[in-house]
Amino acid sequence: MTKLLRIALPLGLSLFLLLLQPVTPSKAEDGVAKDEILFGQTAAFEGLAAALGEGMRDGLLAAFEEVNRNGGIHGRKLRLHSYDDGYKPAMAIQNVNRLISHDKIFALVGCVGTPTSKAIAPVAAAAHIPLIGPFTGAEFLRSSDQANVVNLRASYEQETESWIKHLTEDLDIKRVAVFYQDDSFGRAGLAGVREALARRGLEIVGEGRYMRNTTAVKRALLAIRDSEPEAVAMIGAYKASAAFIRLARELGLNVIFMNISFVGSKALSAELDGDGRGVYVTQVVPFPDDRDIPVVDAYRKALTAYNPALDPGFVSLEGYLVGRFVAAVLKEIGPEPTREKFLAAVKSIRRFDIDGLELIFGPGDNQGLDRVFLTEITGDGSFRAIDRLTK
Repeated sequence: MTKLLRIALPLGLSLFLLLLQPVTPSKAEDGVAKDEILFGQTAAFEGLAAALGEGMRDGLLAAFEEVNRNGGIHGRKLRLHSYDDGYKPAMAIQNVNRLISHDKIFALVGCVGTPTSKAIAPVAAAAHIPLIGPFTGAEFLRSSDQANVVNLRASYEQETESWIKHLTEDLDIKRVAVFYQDDSFGRAGLAGVREALARRGLEIVGEGRYMRNTTAVKRALLAIRDSEPEAVAMIGAYKASAAFIRLARELGLNVIFMNISFVGSKALSAELDGDGRGVYVTQVVPFPDDRDIPVVDAYRKALTAYNPALDPGFVSLEGYLVGRFVAAVLKEIGPEPTREKFLAAVKSIRRFDIDGLELIFGPGDNQGLDRVFLTEITGDGSFRAIDRLTK
């Protein structure tokens, strides 16, 4: 009976009743408001790895503020919430849970560290949160099953291959020892060195390890010294690596020290008081002093506008590139951004031009940059790019 009566209602009355029905608006994506898009970061801002977290945050904010000065992305400003994790996985998990559940972020950006990234990756994946531009070259984040992860930097495997290529081809060095942080970060680099040597019929001659967030390196040094290496491949943070190099020199171990990009180049040089004899660092972003590269010139201007007291560096340049990449993808996906659209755009567009620097992705390839640059510390503590090692 009710159904028949409803059908028999006059058209005007039917339209009137329809207008009285409550309208349920479509739910906006978390982190996306009318005037802003909110991102989250967990990194070390205190403790022995603080310079890395601070550098990434400075670069991200320099990029975001540059974008915001120019009107934002489709009228929305880019915002960042950063929390200190002390380079501790458990704290990183707490921070990410807070960013997702309480702050309602759109995505994670510029998170710092391999052990912390390893801890938060499953949390982000379960919540379908993009994990963009983590400051680590760990291979597990480059696996094809990491559908929500977007990497910018070259991998640790690529860096360690570059080390061994230069050591063996430039200097005919065959005795390589490894100093590494005893966690997933250090072991990733250790595996990379071992594989690069094996491809040349060589083996690691000695190993020494230290605990994360410490500078207790003497036992590691003594173990490595006994192996009589010609070079030491170093997978550690800046304070521990500098402590190892200083002590090695005191004990007469004057060899080549090859450091991975994560070490934090400027912080390492500062810890060594500019004494960079035999100390080399591979980098995964362009040289921050090369203003002939348009994106580097833009970075330096943006960094000065954000905070004139800051000096350019490799870490903050990487943070800036992450921020600019985020803005580029958001611009492409239009005024109604979703996480799904963001990740789909990376996979479908594949090529993003950031002021002349191309980030290229592909099927099963979630890493945009592949180049590795070799640098050495000069007498005044600055860095210079080199093409090969010399005696």
